Amino acid sequence: MRNFLVKSIPIVTLTLFILIMLSGNILKRPLGKDDNIPETIQSIMQDVESEKWDKAYKRTEQLSNSWHKIVRRVQFSSERDEINGFSMNVARLRGAIMTKNKSGAYMELSEAYEHWEELGK
Repeated sequence: MRNFLVKSIPIVTLTLFILIMLSGNILKRPLGKDDNIPETIQSIMQDVESEKWDKAYKRTEQLSNSWHKIVRRVQFSSERDEINGFSMNVARLRGAIMTKNKSGAYMELSEAYEHWEELGK
């Protein structure tokens, strides 16, 4: 019995850690209506295109809140650079929307979407 436990506990532990490290694609999927990052990014792009800056700012806050929910789920299975990159894009997006900079907002949204796509790969 002891021999079985000595061999099985490390194998089970390593298998669990590997599953956690490879679960990024699954964990970043939306679990509700308020944490759908790609949909929120598309909505912000539409608001920026039609120059609805107040609505875009509110959706940027929604994007930030959604990101804080998701980052807790994917923090062990994603690269730290991708997580930090997305966070910085949201911060710069907030600034671009506050200054009503259309091109800056598009750049940050596009880069944030790329970070989102690479998250968990």
